Amino acid sequence: MKTTKMVPAFICFLLLLNVLPATADVRLPAIFGDGMVLQQKAKAPIWGWAEPGEKIYIKGSWQWTGTSTTADKDGNWLTKIKTPKAGGPFTISIAGKNKIIFKDVLIGEVWICSGQSNMGLSLSYSANAQNEIAAANYPNIRFFNVNMTIADKPQKDCVGSWSQCTPETAAELSAAAYYFGRQLHQELNVPIGLIHASKGGSPAEAWIRKEVLEAEPDFASILERFAKGVADFPLAKQEYAQKLEEWTQAVNKAKADHTPIPSKPYVLQMEQTGPGHYQSPSCLYNGMIAPLVPYRIRGVIWYQGECNSWRAWQYRKLFPAMIANWRDDWGQGQFPFYYVQIASFDYSIFDNGIEEPIVPELREAQTMALNVPDTGMAVTMDISDINNIHPENKQDVGKRLALWALAKTYGHKNIVYSGPLYKSMAIEQKTENSKPAIRLFFDHVGSGLTTKGGKLTDFTIAGEDGKFVEANAEIDNNTIVVSSEKVRNPVAVRYAWTNTAMPNLFNKEGLPASSFRTDDWPCVTANRK
Repeated sequence: MKTTKMVPAFICFLLLLNVLPATADVRLPAIFGDGMVLQQKAKAPIWGWAEPGEKIYIKGSWQWTGTSTTADKDGNWLTKIKTPKAGGPFTISIAGKNKIIFKDVLIGEVWICSGQSNMGLSLSYSANAQNEIAAANYPNIRFFNVNMTIADKPQKDCVGSWSQCTPETAAELSAAAYYFGRQLHQELNVPIGLIHASKGGSPAEAWIRKEVLEAEPDFASILERFAKGVADFPLAKQEYAQKLEEWTQAVNKAKADHTPIPSKPYVLQMEQTGPGHYQSPSCLYNGMIAPLVPYRIRGVIWYQGECNSWRAWQYRKLFPAMIANWRDDWGQGQFPFYYVQIASFDYSIFDNGIEEPIVPELREAQTMALNVPDTGMAVTMDISDINNIHPENKQDVGKRLALWALAKTYGHKNIVYSGPLYKSMAIEQKTENSKPAIRLFFDHVGSGLTTKGGKLTDFTIAGEDGKFVEANAEIDNNTIVVSSEKVRNPVAVRYAWTNTAMPNLFNKEGLPASSFRTDDWPCVTANRK
């Protein structure tokens, strides 16, 4: 009985597709297209625009019957289509006054991949690029690359298209996203959709909705700085034009005198908040994230933080606020949000005089974000390049993110997915057989703590005076005992607390420990907002 009722409806739907006039009217955002991936076993939103009151019919080729909806008074429409388990290719038919058929649609796992330049770094710039590109023949891994767009208000659409991952397309794909997706594809054996939306040099506040920034007093300085930048922009532009004219004259004189050519005046980028700048509050959220909502996703991977290092203390609130913002807007609940902890880097090579430990403070803020439910952090200090803010080893970045996803999202058992994370400490007083020391306890020790390259490095210890000195550190039954002859009454330990540290504490599964400190003394970025 059930089958006989469904077949006529299905036939009517097909007849409707064939007789409707071809006047283009129904439209969908760019995220929907040939070759797309929809999240499996979900109610996937599909939306677009049409004439007010127009009836829209939608059907996936895996279904007996489709669904319908009606455009509202503003021409907006949205419905949800139930997706099966992973598979394909399928087609999706949308019919109103016109008809649209999306082909080569796969059903699988969909992830958003966002952040700044280390997420955007292409496969062609990653380690072993030539061989990796040649081997990147995974047509069931699909990428949607969102064109960089700056906007003052949330946009309804973006520019981008879906493409298969092949040796012909792989060179320009995000390396971190590719290695993450490849690991999932190989382990899960399902299609993978990777929606890549990143911008080099972007601070976290550029990816957060304006109302979220306005609601938090600690973010007021961000908005005030932007307002001042906009107000000062005309004068700044005029002053730069004057400097450029003076430089042009100086160049001409240098050429005539056969003397060195002077450097061109520098346009300030960091903290610039003039009109249309990619570091402006909310501008990338508006242009690159808002158009994706509410496309059904499994979760997000995120690779950002370098641009907020100077305001690491503020990042303690800013980053969780961004995660909450995205989850609220998607309305999917607490979807997984896995992120990369920034690598060690020598910021002084930018000639900005920064010697203070801002990198470990930002890493500390990222570690604290693990208190947000359904988050995970991939540590990368061991694969850093202190002279290159874009380390080439993105293979391990993708793999470590995938370990979190496989263990926590997909329920794979017996996976060690994190390196050691500091848990607590105990002060041990001097005895007949020992000296004063601090014993450290850790989570995620796996099958045991170990070192790479001999004796433990990068541990310092301090007494109540807060003066840290180099310390001796030894592994003792999955704890670490830290001491120094110079500190008779130790109260605090720090590990890898410099910008350029590349320490050697791991678990036996090969995952590195994060930098940490046991104290809560004021940091150098505490008053920077």
